[in-house]
Amino acid sequence: WLSSAAISAAGSGAAADAASPWSIAGAASAVAGSESSCAAGASLTYNVQHTFDDVFAANFDPATATWFTHSTLASKTTSSDGNYAFPVTGIRLTVNSGNGSATLNLIQAGIA
Repeated sequence: WLSSAAISAAGSGAAADAASPWSIAGAASAVAGSESSCAAGASLTYNVQHTFDDVFAANFDPATATWFTHSTLASKTTSSDGNYAFPVTGIRLTVNSGNGSATLNLIQAGIA
C-alpha cells in the first residue's frame, strides 16, 4: 500500500493550526520507518499521529477520527525520526503552533 510517501503541514502561528492529509498505511504491515523532518528555517511544534479507524469506511472523516499521538514523535521542534512496531490504518502530521512547514516521510516494510 504505502511504498513511500511524503506528507506536509504548514503552520501560521495559531495553536492547533494545521493537519496534513492523512496517509493510508496497509493494516497487514507496520510502517517500518517514519522519518519526520522540520523544514529549514521553520519555527514550529509538530506531532505525528495515527489512527486505527477504518479509513475505507464510507463515513470515515479525518476530522472526527480517533487520532493517537506517536509516543516519541510528539511536540517536536526539530528533525526527528521514529517507527511503528504495529500496524495502523492511517498516519498524519499535525502542526501545533508556530510558523513554517514540516514534512513526514514514510516507508512501509516490504514495499520499499
